[in-house]
Amino acid sequence: MNDALPKQAILIVNAMSRRGADVFDEARAKLELAGVELIDAIAIDRPEQMDQTVIDAVARAPMVIIGGGDGSLSSNVDFFVGKDTVFAFLPLGTANSFAKTMKMGTDLDSAIDVIANGRRRRIDLGIIDGDYFVNAAALGLSPLIADTVPHKLKRYLGMVGYLIWAARSAFHFRPFRLRVTLDDGRIEKAWATEARIANGTHHGGVELVESQEVDSGEIVIQAVTGKSLWGLAWSWFATLFKLSGRERTTTEWRGKTLKLEARPQQKISIDGEIAARTPVTVCIAKGAIEVAAPHE
Repeated sequence: MNDALPKQAILIVNAMSRRGADVFDEARAKLELAGVELIDAIAIDRPEQMDQTVIDAVARAPMVIIGGGDGSLSSNVDFFVGKDTVFAFLPLGTANSFAKTMKMGTDLDSAIDVIANGRRRRIDLGIIDGDYFVNAAALGLSPLIADTVPHKLKRYLGMVGYLIWAARSAFHFRPFRLRVTLDDGRIEKAWATEARIANGTHHGGVELVESQEVDSGEIVIQAVTGKSLWGLAWSWFATLFKLSGRERTTTEWRGKTLKLEARPQQKISIDGEIAARTPVTVCIAKGAIEVAAPHE
């Protein structure tokens, strides 16, 4: 099977992302130097322009390169479903979790090398109530941080800014009662401080769902169970530093279609952007799109 990537593409950069405005000209020049012929290159500086620009690009290019953070990638991946256009991306956000899930470097040169010299790879997408996403969603403390973090703190301090705001947000957070209905109708219940809905391995820039693959054909719900925020902090710490026994800090459920409920009702961040509330139905779209990926 020929898995070579197209050599023609349209570049669309979210100039509102953390690094988008700064690297647009550099990215365009380096892509062309690497042998990618750009049919067009567009910097988006108003949110309302993005959707139609991507739709038009998918209709006229064999590959479309989206430059932005994880939220930009997820909010535009819907337009590639059912199309032959390859989805390529430049990770220009704060955490860049999807790039890490795909085992790509998060610097500009590494991403351009993948687009110029990588391969086509067909991957799954997650779906939450009909909305496609590339990598991971979360409920609990993470959405509280995403929903309240000041834009300037996120833009100028990156992950450090997130950590500062996380410590502040923890004082206002309470655990919730989680209810998961599995494929076979069984119902699982647990107290939780955080839950991740994972198509990929990384969330918040950290590898949290090590058991998942982007072509597994299943969605994973992983919960940090219990009522203690110290337990949540320990789970993150143990996972970040790959400590022995880290898997015992979480509980996982897998399936093709799962129903997720929470009491009290929880907001859900999808790849860093608040986009849903419980209850939701979570599905997997197997082999939904082709992406530009590194060689094995």
